[in-house]
Amino acid sequence: MPSQSSPQLAGQVAFITGVARGQGRAHALRLAAAGADIVGLDICAQIDGVEYPMATPDDLAETVKLVEETGARIVVGVADVRDVASMDAVYRAGLDAFGRLDFVIANAGIMPIFGDRSRDRAAWGLCLDVMLTGVLNTVELTYRQLVEQGDGGSIVITSSMAGLLPMMRTEYRHTFGMLGYSAAKAALVNLARNYASFLAVHRIRVNTVHPTGVDTPMINNSLVTDSYDTMPAEDMHLSANAIPIRAVDADDIAAAVLWLCSDGSRFYTGNALRLDAGASLR
Repeated sequence: MPSQSSPQLAGQVAFITGVARGQGRAHALRLAAAGADIVGLDICAQIDGVEYPMATPDDLAETVKLVEETGARIVVGVADVRDVASMDAVYRAGLDAFGRLDFVIANAGIMPIFGDRSRDRAAWGLCLDVMLTGVLNTVELTYRQLVEQGDGGSIVITSSMAGLLPMMRTEYRHTFGMLGYSAAKAALVNLARNYASFLAVHRIRVNTVHPTGVDTPMINNSLVTDSYDTMPAEDMHLSANAIPIRAVDADDIAAAVLWLCSDGSRFYTGNALRLDAGASLR
C-alpha cells in the first residue's frame, strides 16, 4: 500500500480501452499523474461505417509519450474491442509487466450518428458490437483478476447522456446510427448494475459515466459540425447544456474517473454519474 506521502494511486494499475486520444487519453494521463501505471489499447484504424476520422498509430504513440512524461509506466497495443483475442494479447502483456490490475476503464466507442452511413441498418449493429458487446468483452476479460487479487477495485464504463434521455425530437435525427448509439449507451446502465450487484461482495465497484458533449475529435470534425449547421432548432435543443458551454473538456470526465478509482468513492457502486453541464435540466 502507498504511504501517506505517495501519489494517490501509487502501485496500482489501470486498463483502458480507446486510449489513443480523446477521453481515453485524458483518463490515462489523469490516472498516471495520480501514480497509476497504464495498460491501454486502441484499434488505431478506420472502422467501415464510421465516417469521421478515427484514431491512428501516431495518436497512440503520443499517448505513450505523454504518460511516460508523468513518470508512470505504460504498456499499449493495437486491438479491437470486438475481438477478444486481440484484447487479451494486450491485457496479458500488461499483467506480465505490472503483475496486477486495479481499475478497468471501458471507454472505447464510436459515434456514427450522422452522415450517409448512419442511415444504413448496419449502423445499428455496429454500435451494439463496439459499445455494448465491446464493453462486455472488456469486463469479462478483466474482472476475475480483480476478484482473485482480493483487494477490491473499480470498473468505470463510458456511457452518455444519450443513454438516459431521448436524442430525437424530430425525424431529422432518426438514423440507425443514432438509435444504435442510444440503445447501446442505455443498455450499459443495466449491464453495469448487474456486474455491480454480484461483484459488490468483493468490494469491486462498477459505475457508468454519462457526459454531455465532450470536446474531442469525435465531435470536432466536419461531419458533426455540418450536421449541426442544418439541424432543426427542436433537435438542437436536445444538445443544449444548462451551463452555457458547447462541450465539456475530456479532462472534466477524467477527473470524475479518477474519483471513481479513488478511495473517496469506495462505497459508490451501481450508479449512473451524470457529467452533463445540466443538459438533463433542459
